[in-house]
Amino acid sequence: MATLILSAAGTAVGGPIGGAVGALLGRAIDSSVIGAPPREGPRLSELAVTTSSYGQPIPRVFGTMRLPGSIIWATDLRESSETSGGKGQPKTTTYSYATSFAVALSSRPVAAIGRVWADGALLRGGAGDLKVGGSMRLHAGHGDAPLDPLIAADKGAQACAFRGLAYAVFEDLELATFGNRIPALSFEIVAGDGTLDLVDMLGDTQLSAGSTIPLAGLTGYADAGGTRAEMIGQMARIYPVTATSRGAELVLAPRAPAAPALLPPAIAGREADASRPGPVVRRRNDTTAGFGGLRYYDAARDYQPSLQRSPQVGTGGGEVIEFAGVLSATAALARIAETRRRMLTALETLSYRVAMPEPDVLPGRCMLRPGDPRLWLVRSCEAHSDGTDLLLERVVAQAAITPSADHGSAIPPNDILPGKLALHFFELPWDGSGAGHVPQRYVAVSQPGRRGTVALSGVDADMLVPLGLAAQSDAVIGESATALPGSPALVFEPQASVEIALPVANGTLQSVDASALSDGANRLLLGEEILQFRVAEPLGGDHWRLTGLLRGRGGTEHHAMAGHPVGTRAVLLDRRLVPVDVDTFAEVGADSAIANGETVFAMLASGGATLRPLAPVHPRYRTDTAGDPSWTWTRRARGAWRWLDSVEVPLVEEREAYRVGLGPVDAPVSQWDVAQPHFTLPAAQWAALLAAHPDARLWVRQVGSHAISMATRLPH
Repeated sequence: MATLILSAAGTAVGGPIGGAVGALLGRAIDSSVIGAPPREGPRLSELAVTTSSYGQPIPRVFGTMRLPGSIIWATDLRESSETSGGKGQPKTTTYSYATSFAVALSSRPVAAIGRVWADGALLRGGAGDLKVGGSMRLHAGHGDAPLDPLIAADKGAQACAFRGLAYAVFEDLELATFGNRIPALSFEIVAGDGTLDLVDMLGDTQLSAGSTIPLAGLTGYADAGGTRAEMIGQMARIYPVTATSRGAELVLAPRAPAAPALLPPAIAGREADASRPGPVVRRRNDTTAGFGGLRYYDAARDYQPSLQRSPQVGTGGGEVIEFAGVLSATAALARIAETRRRMLTALETLSYRVAMPEPDVLPGRCMLRPGDPRLWLVRSCEAHSDGTDLLLERVVAQAAITPSADHGSAIPPNDILPGKLALHFFELPWDGSGAGHVPQRYVAVSQPGRRGTVALSGVDADMLVPLGLAAQSDAVIGESATALPGSPALVFEPQASVEIALPVANGTLQSVDASALSDGANRLLLGEEILQFRVAEPLGGDHWRLTGLLRGRGGTEHHAMAGHPVGTRAVLLDRRLVPVDVDTFAEVGADSAIANGETVFAMLASGGATLRPLAPVHPRYRTDTAGDPSWTWTRRARGAWRWLDSVEVPLVEEREAYRVGLGPVDAPVSQWDVAQPHFTLPAAQWAALLAAHPDARLWVRQVGSHAISMATRLPH
């Protein structure tokens, strides 16, 4: 009966939509009185996985939800290989795969993406960091969204901007962790915060401007399709709704005892049947009425389905509601307690007849009966020639009690928050591989806890120029924890040691034998000196003691002689460094693409080290048979600083040339250019120079094709 009445009333004031809403509310009223079979709403899934099926609906997301999404574009797998293995060891080629794809998330705009899960593990952490290589960007779903450049490059003129659809694009996502396949993804989608309102979810439904239904405690909901009436029906199961008319408008409001009006005087009987009784209060003795439990998504359990039961019902009684929304355990228990309380109080009904219908006596209005302190809610009204019959149910104000609930235990995947991003940009002496005239510049990037890549850019005045390079953020970068004194860097120093603090887990550094050390293993850039260490001893925490040092490698002995204070930058020179092919930038920046992360910059250190010849060594002084002073030295070549046995030192430069000077290196008092590794002066000239400049020192530098070496002091 209520279904017919409210359907007709809704159609009269709100058109077809109003009729659907009225019929829906009427069915809810009828079912509470005469009962109805259980309804099947949107069922909770155990976090369904990403799909790519045609015809799959894209939900409208409100608040914060965890959803799988639908793949709408993808490329083929991209294969890459890496060969490892040093001298005397077998070479191993490792193949890895990556792919790019886009995932549709919501058919209405969203604000952000939080965490992303892949096969149950975290792919993107709460700080916005990817745990594997690749990058992710979000298209929020606005109507003026531009084409994604990656999709445009792949599809050309057929590329679609997917305007009005929120989607995420993964570029070159590494798949080794997932068995070289696209994993099953689910996304924490943020489409607003604060209290949700059912009226906002109804979209373009024509309702009164004053209609509002706050959904207390609901922090996320996904509308997967269906009519607006069906959505109202699902919400009304735990958020009771009333529909009233205001002129020609339909008003939706929460069903609550507020601003009661006074019922007009009751009349008894009919003209043809005066024996019909007056107002009648009835109560059904159905203690099992109401809902016994609520299944929902719990954000405290990574949006896993949870269940709360009413303490008065126990584990076996009452219907369990399937509600596909996000609630806290406390909010869910409050909802189920309020719903059960409302259903139990609604067992008491009042049949009431009035002579004429009153403007305030409409379904959904709260009324007071003269001489009765109880509140009554009008459920239906039926007008006929003898008056208007009202059916009311008792309502009770909600008690101001916050229930105590436990969301249960869960084992969420670890989200290791990335630490501080460290960046070092430097040039190394030529090691003999590749072209000797190209500067060997490298970038070392380290960010503890991050497994993704970091985009690199060159700094040109006030602009950042993308280098097209992505650095893995796992280079070993630290600093010295103890001072390292100066060294002549002539022989292996087995007792020399230095402590290094590295913000990485133990096991990063390894000890090697003498053979591996001579082959160039364990190279460390400390400041601008390259040294090698034989023994790496963990001291606990992030500290290591390096013992057995070869100092001043690669022609950096002048830095070894100066020593290093505490806090000197230390970088392990291994395959995790990123080579920078361009030599036009003296500064680079690194962007980790983490939310609220800032770009980190680093200036070039040891600029020109690749092209600078190595300083001559083994200087000697003697007097020839004529009594003239003579000096000799030994030439070193770039790329040949390992001093391999039985191998002639290559020239490397276009010609052999040296510059000998007396006095300051930058402003010598006398200077000579020679083409051989020896130099002779007449005794008289040498004596005159010493007399004129008694404190001046004699030195020699090798002149290369691109630069000149550091000075080596000649004895006299």
